[in-house]
Amino acid sequence: MHELPDLSAVAWRRSTHSNSDQGACVEVSDGLPGVVPVRDSKDPSVGCLIVPVASWGVLTASLRG
Repeated sequence: MHELPDLSAVAWRRSTHSNSDQGACVEVSDGLPGVVPVRDSKDPSVGCLIVPVASWGVLTASLRG
């Protein structure tokens, strides 16, 4: 099993495509080696998804394309 990264001091940033008026906001954190944490800003206490960098790149490229 992989060790989870320490997320206690990461800086979260909100997606520029999030709908802040309706509360549909996704936040990500940069700078962790090999992974991109993703969470729902409406309820960050429920945790986050840890996405491998390569998979995050495929996901964001497909959303742009």
